Amino acid sequence: MAPPSLDLASVLIELQAVRRAGLLRLRGRELPALESAAASLAPARTREGAVEALLRRAVERLDAGTLRTAAEYTLGLSQGTRDWPASSRRARAAEVYRVSEERFRKHHEVMVLEQVAEHIVELADSDGPDRPDGSDGTGPPGDSHRSVDVLAGDRTVRLTLHVHPVDLLRDVDVVVAPANTYFALPEPFKSSVSASLRRAASVRGVTGDLLDDPVHDELRTWTERHATAGRPVLPGTVAPTGSGALAAYGVRRIYHAAVAVPRAGTNDYDVLPADITRVTSRALALLAEEHDRYAPPLRSVCFTLLGSGRGGLPYRVSAAAVWSAVEAELARGARWDVHFAVRTQAAARAVEDVPARTRPARDRSATGRSA
Repeated sequence: MAPPSLDLASVLIELQAVRRAGLLRLRGRELPALESAAASLAPARTREGAVEALLRRAVERLDAGTLRTAAEYTLGLSQGTRDWPASSRRARAAEVYRVSEERFRKHHEVMVLEQVAEHIVELADSDGPDRPDGSDGTGPPGDSHRSVDVLAGDRTVRLTLHVHPVDLLRDVDVVVAPANTYFALPEPFKSSVSASLRRAASVRGVTGDLLDDPVHDELRTWTERHATAGRPVLPGTVAPTGSGALAAYGVRRIYHAAVAVPRAGTNDYDVLPADITRVTSRALALLAEEHDRYAPPLRSVCFTLLGSGRGGLPYRVSAAAVWSAVEAELARGARWDVHFAVRTQAAARAVEDVPARTRPARDRSATGRSA
């Protein structure tokens, strides 16, 4: 259970202190409530690392969209913002809600931090030492990364599953990102996969000013070169770009997969599972084409659950559509290192439950069977 001193007001006061200081300046600051909650969740971590992990878990519980994105900017959890001054983080969070910085400070920021504080108290109450598995009740404990053994043709292959925001991927050569058929990227302050990658790939100054937006610029160059600027491509088209600042983290290419067809007169999209399968096959074919153009050669590829955001497809439908193309490629003998990146445990279970699934790698090893 949460310690008696861990009340909402104390947590909120300390969150304000974290907001002002930033993640890189937590050393030496007194944060008893946050430290108490963090220690109950991950006692082996360093003090600062445990607090940051606690904040990330709480923010990931927020509804995807403006609330979560504003919280990530406010606390410096968004990729590339941990060293930003508080004023720059507040300015970017205000952009998310399209309000002035002053209005955000007086109204939205208070709301955002209150929501984070509530989740921290809930986490400490439900995830402490009294919980036998140390989990949050939504999936296996400590499962931000795990392996799953699945059948592909007559052999068993291993997938790597990442349960965290896609912009936190490290050392995966290619990321396949969903796109609309106009290849029009969302604004970087949005919460979608494409927006997160665009934001993480951009180059910013010490005050947060945008210095370079390479993914946006390369994608625009691609559409101009293929004479598609301003008009839609066929669903299933894949446009490759570099990865900008993500290259420093081992991500070398982004494949933009056109699966979302804008619905006229609305902000909605239509996505067909057949188009997801088609675009997945095309992405793997492009990976084979580009394989030897890089040193070392491209080998690993990460998929997200295409069409499961604004496209509205259930996780299991998207997972099955992606997997049908991946399985066919692996069954033919391809040796790609395949990854999936998802935000929630529910999405992770959808990937694990693909029809060809055998057993999670951790269970197989427990029974003495080899992969």
